[in-house]
Amino acid sequence: MSTSFTHPITEDDIANFLVNTPDFFERHAELLATVQLSSPHSARAVSLQERQASLLREKIKSLEHRIMDMIRNGSENAMLSDRLMNWAGSLFRVNDPLRLPDLLAEQIAEHFSVPQVAIKVWDVAPVFAQAAFASGVSEDVKLFTSSLTEPFCGVNTGFEAAAWLAEPLAASSLAILPLRDGPIGGSVPAFGLLVLASPDAQRFNSTMGTDFLASIAELASAALSRLR
Repeated sequence: MSTSFTHPITEDDIANFLVNTPDFFERHAELLATVQLSSPHSARAVSLQERQASLLREKIKSLEHRIMDMIRNGSENAMLSDRLMNWAGSLFRVNDPLRLPDLLAEQIAEHFSVPQVAIKVWDVAPVFAQAAFASGVSEDVKLFTSSLTEPFCGVNTGFEAAAWLAEPLAASSLAILPLRDGPIGGSVPAFGLLVLASPDAQRFNSTMGTDFLASIAELASAALSRLR
């Protein structure tokens, strides 16, 4: 009995043959001109060359989109860096430490288009102990803040710190930034908390990158260290 009936040739057999016989189409070049494939853009059949050209055009278009996205992201990052530097410079020029927390919050809102910003600082020097920014912080909030080693971003599920905002009910998403000496991911206890809020539930979400927010927290911490 013929083996072709007991073991029929499969598509895999054909594919393996072509892969392992790269000179097949060199010996049978006329076959390439007769191959017809369905077009992804219409019901008509197209030649193999046309289909390959179409795939190549789609790859080129996809690469162009990726390049444009990279250019756009690079421009946005450069703008954010400029704003960060301008903001940091303005903090260095503040002569009265007592004005720092309110000014810091106002400028974050202005420079980075954040609808609501609140800040609290504790363990301050006695001369600042009666200031509004140094009161109204529970031990639970202090412990929670010290446990953070990076900015927390997510939906506002009723965080106590959200009550510090001018309009807590309008805060759908939050970025909660611990303030501490040194890097944000350090182990020293936090001495303050910065809260950024938006009515947009996706403005601060759990999947976003936090490197830029960490820079804001570290600059704010350095500026506010004058209160201690």
